[in-house]
Amino acid sequence: MHTLVAFRSAYPGIDIVLVLPDGQEDVWKELCKSHHFDEPHTVVTGGETRFESVRNGLAALKGEGFVAVHDGVRPLINPGTIRFLFEEAEAHSNAIPTVQSKDSLRWEQDGINRVVDRNFVKLIQTPQVFELNKLREAYVQEYDESFTDDATVWERAGNIVYLADGQEDNLKITGPEDLKIAEAILSERS
Repeated sequence: MHTLVAFRSAYPGIDIVLVLPDGQEDVWKELCKSHHFDEPHTVVTGGETRFESVRNGLAALKGEGFVAVHDGVRPLINPGTIRFLFEEAEAHSNAIPTVQSKDSLRWEQDGINRVVDRNFVKLIQTPQVFELNKLREAYVQEYDESFTDDATVWERAGNIVYLADGQEDNLKITGPEDLKIAEAILSERS
């Protein structure tokens, strides 16, 4: 819900497609009802993989232009970052938000590890913004387990990935500790 509001705030007339896991449509309807949430959007059933889910979402979009693919586990995106990424995509045909790694990094493989220079490491975020027709073309290819995000699909289709500045507090919520941080950020914002 936070995400849908952020996108609608960034672009009031934007078409929003929400892709949900199979069987979660009724749960979503109940959440919308209990939170009095009536932001216009289309609900599409996802697939067994992220790749299939994005493909299903793309199929629900009409026309051409640019599309943002965003993970529901990143509800702290702000409208300014959304607008910035669309502007960057218009200039470069895509925009992948990144932040610099603050942590020291090590590569470990087969029992051997070595340092990785964090100055050359970018942490990838969403929303990732693309020319819609080119992204549709990229999603025609066969699924590969290495497709961890839309940028990898885009790149495998022969397109150049453009890295743009992301948003430091665009937190990916994957565990209970992330929820506490997200609550603190939302509390500070309001």
